[in-house]
Amino acid sequence: MDVMPKWAEVVLVPLISLLLAGIISALVVLAIGEDPIAAAKLMVTGALGSTYGWGYTLYYATNFMFTGLAVAIAFHARLFNIGGEGQAMLGGLGVALACLYIPWPHWSLALIGAAVMAGLFGAIWAAIPAWLQAKRGSHIVITTIMFNFIAAALLNYALVNMLRPKGSMDPATARFPEATNLPTLHDLLAPLGIEFSKAAPANVSLLVAIAACVALWVLIWRTRLGYEIRAYGHSESAAKYAGISPVKITMIAMIISGALAGLMATNNVMGEAERLVLNSTEGAGFIGIAVALMGRSHPVGVFIAAILFGFLYQGGAELALWTSIPRELIVVIQALVILFTGALDNMVRMPLEKVFLALRNARMAKTGGVE
Repeated sequence: MDVMPKWAEVVLVPLISLLLAGIISALVVLAIGEDPIAAAKLMVTGALGSTYGWGYTLYYATNFMFTGLAVAIAFHARLFNIGGEGQAMLGGLGVALACLYIPWPHWSLALIGAAVMAGLFGAIWAAIPAWLQAKRGSHIVITTIMFNFIAAALLNYALVNMLRPKGSMDPATARFPEATNLPTLHDLLAPLGIEFSKAAPANVSLLVAIAACVALWVLIWRTRLGYEIRAYGHSESAAKYAGISPVKITMIAMIISGALAGLMATNNVMGEAERLVLNSTEGAGFIGIAVALMGRSHPVGVFIAAILFGFLYQGGAELALWTSIPRELIVVIQALVILFTGALDNMVRMPLEKVFLALRNARMAKTGGVE
């Protein structure tokens, strides 16, 4: 029997971890001579105080949903996919090829085609380390890190030597045709009479990310394949005894993971930049690890954690713009959130387990040992 109830595991532990990260962050801000309360107000106002702020918060959150889900599905199979960054880069290449070389008549068809290409490129890039782990015993963490660098080099070569328009000095593709431009939240909400900022980059791919959260929940908890993935993640030996193939689960979990990471390109490449540029991922693949850890690898948790990190990104940008707080300090705050919700998780969990155990023992003593 679990010592701690499920609601405490899902809600209380992350909440206390966030509170501790906030307190330490406030002390750091105070140490450099800034007012932490004013800084917090500015972050909230900048990220959530206007539709412009919400637009950027949701744009960043969309990226983190895709990469967080990618890491989460791998976690369920006891695999640490640290290659989301490279898989998202290759997903961007797939989006660029789909948008530039296929004459789409409408953005909806273009989105489907680009999503298929992005998922395919990301899946292929994840399948190679998966095969090396399943068949050759190469550690997935090492190979996926290596493939991040290979992806960056490959993308650089493709942009400079193959996809760059003639006469352009910018290592980027040409702008995608207008028919492939995705509607923003302003375009989607205007027919409903809801005013939303035209300048905000949040777009229809947010709905794709939410659909991905629902689809992954169904896959993991409502299908036989999801059961096999979770069983393998809990105990490889027991899964093998039950007839579950480790090679099959490793390959499938990583292919789905890579496809989800690749899908991020529908947001940042197709939806926002409307062309493929170098470093378009901006570290979102690595942030996905923190999002999956904080969300406990559950799609609902990933969704909430992605919103939080979207808030931190947009709020941090406002802090750097309007105060003397350096941009690097925002990275420190993000790192503290990751530290407390991930690496120091047991520092919060163990005292809480003792509290709930004491409460349960006291209740049992009152009822004569009956729960």
